[in-house]
Amino acid sequence: MEQLWSTLRRNHDFCRCTRRFHCRNNWWCSSGSECNSSKLTFDGVDTMGERLAEEVLSVVRRWPEVQKISFVAHSLGGLVARYAIGRLYNYSSTFALVGTSRDYFSEEKTEFSKQFLEQSYEGKIAGLEPMNFITFATPHLGSRGNKQLPFLCGLPFLERRASETAHLVAGRSGKHLFLMDNDDGKRPLLVRMVNDSDDLKFMSALRAFKRRVAYANANYDHMVGWRTSSIRRQHELPKSNLLVIDERYPHIVYVEGETADEICNKTSNIGGQIIDLEEEMIRGLTQVSWERVDVSFQKSKQRYIAHSTIQVKTYWLNSDGADVVYHMIDNFLL
Repeated sequence: MEQLWSTLRRNHDFCRCTRRFHCRNNWWCSSGSECNSSKLTFDGVDTMGERLAEEVLSVVRRWPEVQKISFVAHSLGGLVARYAIGRLYNYSSTFALVGTSRDYFSEEKTEFSKQFLEQSYEGKIAGLEPMNFITFATPHLGSRGNKQLPFLCGLPFLERRASETAHLVAGRSGKHLFLMDNDDGKRPLLVRMVNDSDDLKFMSALRAFKRRVAYANANYDHMVGWRTSSIRRQHELPKSNLLVIDERYPHIVYVEGETADEICNKTSNIGGQIIDLEEEMIRGLTQVSWERVDVSFQKSKQRYIAHSTIQVKTYWLNSDGADVVYHMIDNFLL
């Protein structure tokens, strides 16, 4: 039995599409996250990630027969999911199976039992086999930088001002998105999330999934830029004359198979100069391979709300994005 975890809590077409899974696999459980709604999205990626991790563990305890897990996330939810899987990787997963008692190992089990459990769940997320990690229009590289927040029209003075005032509009989440946080003198959270730390295995968790897929709007997304959602450098973006490649999915205009960055393991010091944070995040994230799917609603009447249309947030308003969701479903690993 497989668990599909989605941050698309109000996604209409996503819920309809999960019926396809039932046709392909009789044992299927899907859950939409409820823990980070409304104003809670201002609390910061780390706080929301901790909430999501707890929510996943609670569902795993309710469904002990589940063996596999996948994540599908939209926008900021993709960053939250990346944080959560870092928390749920390996050691944390054992708590899900023993009732999350922090005294379990110290009082009831020997050190040998603890080591055995850690080895048994190595490479797993919440004790489950990780399958698909999929994001839609997620600002993986944050919103800082030229045209990463497209509605600012690429104007440098507006982009600088947005970085300085983001926390006034979006709280700690705004600080995280614009890389303006330095809690206790630490580097920005999104930069730290491209490496493992002692208790948060961000990259090991991503690497554990059999597939990692980034769906990105190539145009008309006023909230999340193409580079940040597809984890690419500017010169790596496909040419602008994108064409439909499959009539079944009229808004899918480019599909790039699994690729990893060949220079990801090189030092971040080039000619004595420290590379910028965006480059550092790209190098970190592309240590693992990603499938990239580029989407264009250029000919759609719903193109100006592409950020929501890509995940069919509301069917009557965003229905043109249904083929993108179906593309995700049809390529899903079970």
